[in-house]
Amino acid sequence: MPVILVANPKGGVGKSTLASNIAGFLAHRGHAVMLGDIDRQQSSARWLAQRPAALPAIHGWALESTEQLRTPKGVSHAVLDTPAGLHGKKLAQALKVADRVVVPLQPSLFDIQATFDFVKGLREMAKDGRAPAIGLVAMRVREGTLSQQQLHQFIEQLGLPLLAELRDTQNYVQLAARGLTLWDIAPGRVARDLAQWERLSAWLERAAPVGAE
Repeated sequence: MPVILVANPKGGVGKSTLASNIAGFLAHRGHAVMLGDIDRQQSSARWLAQRPAALPAIHGWALESTEQLRTPKGVSHAVLDTPAGLHGKKLAQALKVADRVVVPLQPSLFDIQATFDFVKGLREMAKDGRAPAIGLVAMRVREGTLSQQQLHQFIEQLGLPLLAELRDTQNYVQLAARGLTLWDIAPGRVARDLAQWERLSAWLERAAPVGAE
């Protein structure tokens, strides 16, 4: 069963937004999905509590810390939202159950620096055990800006796949307030956003061997 870890030690990069929409995508594909949240703010758990019962089900994965991480039974996919500042022992414990790590980042100097150090740490940990596949997702990107160009240059240095560039839009904010994802409303209303998820969606469902891509 794939466990997808959404992680970046930098706060405010959109981890909960990304985790909830990944869970929503998988649920609409017919998978039995569980969404866990080890962030003290419990943003994903609160979002899930708002989700209308008539929509494809996303089950909650009750967690209070990485100490309790056990692969849940009865589901086909699990998504794990994580707190800012995740590192050291807690990060190592989360990586033990993860098959894929999705790293969201914004096109800013501070996010780039934090992500560089984080990815370096992930690779060091992978040398001592199982290595999950790692992919990057750029959040709140404004096309044609200098910050976007700088982000691309940084990603080339990392040597990791850029799975998506998600634009800066209120769609995610408005949907989250109602417990919804991009896949819960008429496709025509979010066509541009759904198009930006195509590569990420394929990566999430691809039955690739565990290992860096």
